[in-house]
Amino acid sequence: MSTRPPPPDRSHDLTPAAVLVPALFVVLWSTGFIGARLGLPHAEPLTFLTLRYVAVIALMLPLALALRARWPATPGEARHIAVAGILIQGGYLGGVFSAVYAGMSAGVVALIVGMQPLLTAAAAGRMLGERVALLQWGGLALGLIGVALVVSQKMSLDGMSTHSLLLALLALACITLGMLYQKRYCPSFDPRTGSVIQFAAALAVTLPLALALETMQVRWTLEFIIALGWLVLVLSVGATTMLFRLIERGAATRVTSLFYLTPAVTALMAWLMFGETLSAMAVTGMLIAVAGVALVNRYAAKK
Repeated sequence: MSTRPPPPDRSHDLTPAAVLVPALFVVLWSTGFIGARLGLPHAEPLTFLTLRYVAVIALMLPLALALRARWPATPGEARHIAVAGILIQGGYLGGVFSAVYAGMSAGVVALIVGMQPLLTAAAAGRMLGERVALLQWGGLALGLIGVALVVSQKMSLDGMSTHSLLLALLALACITLGMLYQKRYCPSFDPRTGSVIQFAAALAVTLPLALALETMQVRWTLEFIIALGWLVLVLSVGATTMLFRLIERGAATRVTSLFYLTPAVTALMAWLMFGETLSAMAVTGMLIAVAGVALVNRYAAKK
């Protein structure tokens, strides 16, 4: 299978965008867990995601056409973008939402998915030719420890089953493979048309599963509408566009290390919005996770 060589890693450039975009991405991506918490009581997970994908396509397709955004030059390029979309948008989100809906605690899901940067680093050498230095491995390990401390209070084996565990592992596999696949085969594309292709591909997989496995019933409460609107506009349009740019500009290991910060930011948001407890252990975990991510990125910046 032919592939274009990935662009050079420019994510260590010390421009304002190089600093602000990753920070804003972490904040926006973290709100996805808050949106899921608000929306899942009112709709089954695949039904919820189906509505989300339809809304994104309905928003982005007219925008891409009106602005005459560039579409993939070849069917092969479009196919690569679609495969990455099925993995990142369909498999990852479907696995996380379904695992939580099936009874797994959010803390356990976060810890399982939190292994993604380590798996990405392990595979990046073979798939992308990226070299991960010993200090970066140390930073990745610190990040995982930090995540474990942050989510420790929310970790519960109550409601956990083989079914929910497999769904969480599916989410982990999909986000890891999806990030690597996109970085290798389609690192650069117009985010407006790319979003249409990725979410259409995810919809093509998610909708049949929702029809087969769920009742497709939705309680259209104000809380659900706000959650859906937030996930569409802020996550699927805003944060996903930033993720596309980060994958295009940065090494896969460095980009995925940012996901270590998501549980910490989510915990802060839950503390502010829902009054959830924020223990000294969680705060310590946040600091450790930040230190781990900083170590991964600082070493890369010095190369």
